[in-house]
Amino acid sequence: MPCWIDTHCHLDAPEFDADRDAVRQQAAQAGVAHAVIPAVARAHWDTVVALARRHGDSYALGIHPLYTPAAQEEDITALREALQRLRGDPRLVAVGEIGLDFFVPGLDAERQIWFYEQQIALARDFDLPVILHVRKSSDRLLKTLRARPVAGGIAHAFNGSAQQAQAFADLGFKLGFGGAVTYDRALRLRELAATLPLDSLVLETDAPDIPPHWLYATAGQRAAGQPQGRNTPGELPRIAAEVALLRGMPLDALAEATVRNARAALGGLPAMGQG
Repeated sequence: MPCWIDTHCHLDAPEFDADRDAVRQQAAQAGVAHAVIPAVARAHWDTVVALARRHGDSYALGIHPLYTPAAQEEDITALREALQRLRGDPRLVAVGEIGLDFFVPGLDAERQIWFYEQQIALARDFDLPVILHVRKSSDRLLKTLRARPVAGGIAHAFNGSAQQAQAFADLGFKLGFGGAVTYDRALRLRELAATLPLDSLVLETDAPDIPPHWLYATAGQRAAGQPQGRNTPGELPRIAAEVALLRGMPLDALAEATVRNARAALGGLPAMGQG
């Protein structure tokens, strides 16, 4: 059975409160040998550290752009202190989830940019990669990264153009593909998954979010009482099978390549078979 790395899994989310350990165990049984748990806010940092240690996974610390309305400037100081305190922890692999979201209405773009650039500065200071939230914001993210390069990382849930994909790759980034690629209507995304250089791809679930098509409930179904399916890290192998089909390549070869790419993007990740 192939071994996989889920490079983006919010195992700390409340959707997993009832069965978190069982969810991670089921993923392990499906071949997900390792997961990266990125934090979204200061209140989550201790939790993701503890979860990664408990399950033998890795973590990233940061402030997500959707959480910047409630974040305080002093959280940046606290993040610096946390990164300094945990500097020797091999499970700390990135600053993240950070970035910009220009899709959700009502967010203060300048406030997002301030938190993003402060966290880019921390990644540079600690020589850490970053895990980027990229939503209608590729060009603005790239502007800062060109001016202030970091040690690479992952553009999570990438859905930009081929030119933007190349721009991230030129800066040492891998591109995260997950449940969204399983939808037939996602034509551009599926084309990217099929044609981008293999060494640029990593796989992720973003669990519990971005469910693959087999878990998705339409608005009509939800109105009729059918709940939205919960994404889990255990869905990664099936998502990977869709990517392998799009690329016309064996599943084992995709597993080997994406694990290698994940380790290149986040240098602290263990070799498969290590805890």
